[in-house]
Amino acid sequence: MAEDAIETLNKKLDSLIELIGRMAPKPLPEPDFTAADCFVWIADTSTLQPVPHVNRVDIGLIAGVDRVRDILLDNTRRFAAELPANNVLLWGARGMGKSSLVKAAQAEVNRTRADDASPLKLVEIHREDIDTLPRLMNLLKAAPYRFILFCDDLSFDHDDTSYKSLKAVLEGGIEGRPDNVIFYATSNRRHLLPRDMMENERSTAINPSEAVEEKVSLSDRFGLWLGFHKCSQDEYLQMVEGYVRYHELKIDPETLRAEALEWSTTRGSRSGRVAWQFIQDLAGRLGQKLKG
Repeated sequence: MAEDAIETLNKKLDSLIELIGRMAPKPLPEPDFTAADCFVWIADTSTLQPVPHVNRVDIGLIAGVDRVRDILLDNTRRFAAELPANNVLLWGARGMGKSSLVKAAQAEVNRTRADDASPLKLVEIHREDIDTLPRLMNLLKAAPYRFILFCDDLSFDHDDTSYKSLKAVLEGGIEGRPDNVIFYATSNRRHLLPRDMMENERSTAINPSEAVEEKVSLSDRFGLWLGFHKCSQDEYLQMVEGYVRYHELKIDPETLRAEALEWSTTRGSRSGRVAWQFIQDLAGRLGQKLKG
């Protein structure tokens, strides 16, 4: 009788173990880094989604930011060559090509790399997934490639503590940033935090300078701060003319100038984004297609 009870109990335990085994999450597949040169991090599934066709422009078409373009490209080339390079924060005016420049720099480095060199990979992480950075780093650090980890429009609001994950990845933590990963971010804020948040921390703290120091020091983890400022009328027209030449749009120069200026006036601003929007409208009116 006792033996029957023990056998029944063992069967139930075996069934329970089998059931638990089926319920356990399956191990995630290893990323296929040969699928593309650019990926998007999908935090919910801890996977990297290949992006075979990237929305970007040629680096030669990004005008009005020559100095910061050259600095970023040089930093990216050094990183790809396994030389010392800095994390980069591209901050400043909207529509001046911050994110376009990051994608263009990666493409340019790959275009000019040696035949026997591995391609430089770009991985985009969304702002709301910053707290999953440790998981992403674990996937990247063992890969035989070098990665630009890119976050567009990065900033932190009140009661947001995910910036601590970014701080740890950039320099802090026991492991620090893997040698094969560099972090590029764009932001409209130089310090990544709203000014009223910093002032509130300062005014309510026992030691105001220390209260703000932890959050402001996040920006200090970026070795390069590249500022983007509103462009002049001449720089805006230079952008428009560059697009017209590249896409071989047929329009009289004087007509082009007049229409481009009218477009910027109706938009109330001048920037690379406004120039590109004008070009799309112009090409459509001319019945011409833009180069892919």
